Amino acid sequence: MSTSTTHGQVPYYFVPAQSRHPVMAAAGLFFVILGAGQWINGHAWGMYALALGLVWWLSVLYQWFRDAVRESQGGLYSHKIDLSYRWSMTWFIFSEVMFFGAFFTALWWARQHSVPTLGSIDNALLWPDFKAVWPSSAPGATASPADIVEPFQTMTPFWLPTINTALLLTSGVTLTIAHHALREDHRSRAVAFMWATVVLGVTFLCVQGYEYFHAYSELNLKLSSGIYGSTFYMLTGFHGFHVFVGMLMLLFITLRLQKGHFTPQKHFGFEGAAWYWHFVDVVWLGLYTLVYWL
Repeated sequence: MSTSTTHGQVPYYFVPAQSRHPVMAAAGLFFVILGAGQWINGHAWGMYALALGLVWWLSVLYQWFRDAVRESQGGLYSHKIDLSYRWSMTWFIFSEVMFFGAFFTALWWARQHSVPTLGSIDNALLWPDFKAVWPSSAPGATASPADIVEPFQTMTPFWLPTINTALLLTSGVTLTIAHHALREDHRSRAVAFMWATVVLGVTFLCVQGYEYFHAYSELNLKLSSGIYGSTFYMLTGFHGFHVFVGMLMLLFITLRLQKGHFTPQKHFGFEGAAWYWHFVDVVWLGLYTLVYWL
């Protein structure tokens, strides 16, 4: 807590005291990156450095978030702090939009420009057997004029992706109901629908895990399956990671709700997590349409 804050008085803009958390979190990430790099390059000790870094980093985040919750519950966050958090979350989600926009653009560029260009008359002498089709499912198609990509089957929207779409859309509804319940001060209803949202998020991840198992074992669809395989796993994989992060956000918000945190008038922690979850829903709708249907 800031030493300049008078007890019982909400500051105009709360400035926390000096903290060890940023440098400690950076140190944990250093070991994560160092360990991952060494592990990939065949050094066994890299695995232990990676594990140490993750445990270190997560423990620092736990302490950091705990301090932030204490400051919020202690009445130190004024309207200016609320606006600061809202702008911060807005820019964070905007950066995520740009992140996924880059991968969607890569998918569009590959389908509309790269593949047709490789199949044009200009490249016919270099790759006479190349098939400029999308999606690719046979040797010689798309990125494999030399038949270096094993035959594979493409993913269809039925039924696992469609089930996951229903799960995410339902979770958006339950989250909205929980939000309205909190605003009306019906805490028990808000907690119940928040737990339903968390369960739906976990179920989505389980279905996606089974989908990956099905793709690898039965369809022979891998990250190395040409441009189709790489874009498929990059888009769905990163989205799945964001679902996991959003589910953790909602889980911690639910636990805080059960402890009596948040009020109908002041609950941006809840709203920020809800913004992120609805963003994840929208990204999935675009992904479901462009990757599985088109």
